[in-house]
Amino acid sequence: MAKFLIGVLLAALTGLALITYTTGFTQTDAGVVAVIRDGGPLDESGIRQVLNPATGPTWTGFWSTAHNYPAQQRIYTITSDAKRATTLGVDEVIVPSGDGVNVGVEGTLYFTLNLDHETLKAFDDRYGTRTYIGGDDDDMLYAWDGDEGWSAFFSQAVRPVIYNTLRVQIGALRCEELVPTCAFLNGADTPEPSTGLANLARVQSGVNASLEREIQAMLGGPYLTGFRFNLVRIMLPAEVQQSITSAQGAQTDIRQAEARAEQAEIDGQALVTSAEAEADANRARQKGYQACPACVEIDKIRALPDGITVYAPGNPDGVDVGSK
Repeated sequence: MAKFLIGVLLAALTGLALITYTTGFTQTDAGVVAVIRDGGPLDESGIRQVLNPATGPTWTGFWSTAHNYPAQQRIYTITSDAKRATTLGVDEVIVPSGDGVNVGVEGTLYFTLNLDHETLKAFDDRYGTRTYIGGDDDDMLYAWDGDEGWSAFFSQAVRPVIYNTLRVQIGALRCEELVPTCAFLNGADTPEPSTGLANLARVQSGVNASLEREIQAMLGGPYLTGFRFNLVRIMLPAEVQQSITSAQGAQTDIRQAEARAEQAEIDGQALVTSAEAEADANRARQKGYQACPACVEIDKIRALPDGITVYAPGNPDGVDVGSK
């Protein structure tokens, strides 16, 4: 009986230890920071502590909740190419240029979550206690619900600010200042490529100069930091690109027609010059014959085909011209 009681006691202690370990200790991976909130029946669900990345098993109290956030640099890719998309999926930004042409933006944004403990606590109070629409099924997710939850938070709280910043910067330039071939839409003969490259750098610098400030102002604190935007290219909608291609083709046809007309004019002038030279030569030759009647007969003999030995126009006896 005593052995039985001891076995029961050991089993109970083992179960209690297991429950204590699984419900009272928390640890974090290398790329995760955790905000711990009390969750016991007598607790007020306030923030208990913050665990840095790669923290081993740490006592955080029974039934506490760990809100895990990404501690490493995050990458947000704006692209229409599904192969280059991040966890946000295919995310294409289309904004109007200064002259009203919708252009697509492709680029990459780098940033990190501020890991200062007090800032993290404020962030969790403001954004970690509400849910966001995420996923194809429109599930309601917390920002700490893995990559899907973080993407849902980012999509609804941060992405609109990025859109607005790009709209302001790109809207200050005309289409041909962003994509030089847009000049063909206005009847230009040739674009200026160097201007387009300089203006893309200008847009990128403008975004980097203002984006972090605007996002922090919108979120209400410096929760996200280290923003750096790399603008890859500006793309034109298919219908606009088709119009440019058609305009380029028309310009090519015009230039080819002008070249043909110019060549025809040159050829015509050459023919006129050749005819005038021949006429001058004939007049000079005629004057020579008038001064030397015998030269006429000499030139006639020189013009005879090879093999003729007798030349006798009007003379039955002929004239021996020899072999040429």
